[in-house]
Amino acid sequence: MPHNTEHAASTPNIIFFMTDQQRWDCIGTYNSHIHTPNIDKLTAQGITYSQAVCQAPMCVPSRTSMMFGYYPSQLGVRTNHGGLYDEDKLPSNPLPELMRQAGYQTAGFGKTHWNHGVKTEVPSTRGFEVRAVGLSRDSGHYEDGAVMMGDAEPEGLAAYYEETKDYGGGEENSKGYIGCTSQVPTPWHRDGWVAEQCLNFIDEGLDESRPLFLYLSFLKPHAGFNVPKEFEDLYDINEIPDIPQPPWELEQDTHLAATDAVNESSQINYWEKRHVWEAMTEEERKRTTLRYWANCSWLDDYLGKALEKLERQGRLDNALIVFVSDHGEMMGERQHRFSKYCLYESSVRVPMILAGSYLPQVSHGTEDDRPAELVDLVPTLSKVAGLPRNPQLPGLDLLGETKRLATFCEFHGKGTEPHHSAPALMWRKQDYKLIMYMQGTLGGAIGRIGEFQGELYDLAADPNEWHNVYVDEKYAAIRERMTGELLMHLACVWSRGPVFYDRHGLAALE
Repeated sequence: MPHNTEHAASTPNIIFFMTDQQRWDCIGTYNSHIHTPNIDKLTAQGITYSQAVCQAPMCVPSRTSMMFGYYPSQLGVRTNHGGLYDEDKLPSNPLPELMRQAGYQTAGFGKTHWNHGVKTEVPSTRGFEVRAVGLSRDSGHYEDGAVMMGDAEPEGLAAYYEETKDYGGGEENSKGYIGCTSQVPTPWHRDGWVAEQCLNFIDEGLDESRPLFLYLSFLKPHAGFNVPKEFEDLYDINEIPDIPQPPWELEQDTHLAATDAVNESSQINYWEKRHVWEAMTEEERKRTTLRYWANCSWLDDYLGKALEKLERQGRLDNALIVFVSDHGEMMGERQHRFSKYCLYESSVRVPMILAGSYLPQVSHGTEDDRPAELVDLVPTLSKVAGLPRNPQLPGLDLLGETKRLATFCEFHGKGTEPHHSAPALMWRKQDYKLIMYMQGTLGGAIGRIGEFQGELYDLAADPNEWHNVYVDEKYAAIRERMTGELLMHLACVWSRGPVFYDRHGLAALE
């Protein structure tokens, strides 16, 4: 539904909260078990986008896409091993730079995962005037002038890493998902330190002469699950549901099976956890879910503290508040599959909320079931900030009237191997999902495009996506219609940007 915001008297403050790997159904609106009282307040004060998806089911391409407003393949950043490294070759201004140009004080706390520190000695903050990152200076995530936890709180960061030393890369091995009741003080957790930096800034660093763009972005609920006890204690393990499993033992004829076949590390990581989980008791499995939810509750608590301080400073009197995550988490579905790296619902759907006094009262507490994407945030917030629309971007104004037919997400394998998997593309409606994919690697794919395969899921009848009906003739009309829509969607998107030359300039895109 469209939402008229013309009543806003002046440029609103924009408060942007982001988590990492939080499932769409891990907010109180969609999960009666979970304790997220502050996110629940945002849903009551705004619009929840029930059909929102990410553009790639992993951190770097998802966040890069969201911040620049283009799809991953338009940017060339398709896996966690990618990144836009050269500041003089950026395809568009990233969100914090747009906000800075619009006259905002820009302050960023926590994860961006630009990856540009990998090849740049002094990487830019890309528009953030105030910056704090909960990692060490040599992590590859340093940004010019940023306060780094490794410098400001080395003892705390060392204690955190000591507690998680057996959790593996990305804290995502079986021990990382099993987790523990953390013995590390919360300000010594990376997210705790970042949150405290943000809270101190709200108390002491606000520029009264400018509107505020505040970005607070956490590393969790992503594994590892070393959770402060007070948030574990919010949950009764006897009330945690077990994860339902499909009526088959192995992935067959799916994009996930195809990418596993060319990615040895993906197979190793999967089976390492599957063997552990198959030997677990039901209570042990539930403990992992409990700790994941407790992580969500912990971050929700920090959101509440930040909002309380902002309210005391008067910065919520005219404000638009964003809450979103970069992608989801499989949490043991599909025969004990964890993390993301696939195009299934729990991985690609994200929580997305726009809230705050900037929105008209009539929109508070509403749900918008139009197809929404993370790339919609740049055009939406640009308009709120009074910036002109960039017609090259594929995103839509979430507060406007235009409606797309479906949502798009792309997957190119895990990226840990030296080659990319051949692409898998998703076209998702509320009741149906189409996935087009190929076996093998990208390198030889052009000569094999006739070997494409597909998945089609009747989400209304099969929300777990256990039964692929792509070859079922009862669904032939839906399959063919959605295939054509996906083709034309991408044709229209690629025709616009990021590179476009015409004697009429960008007016040719209007």
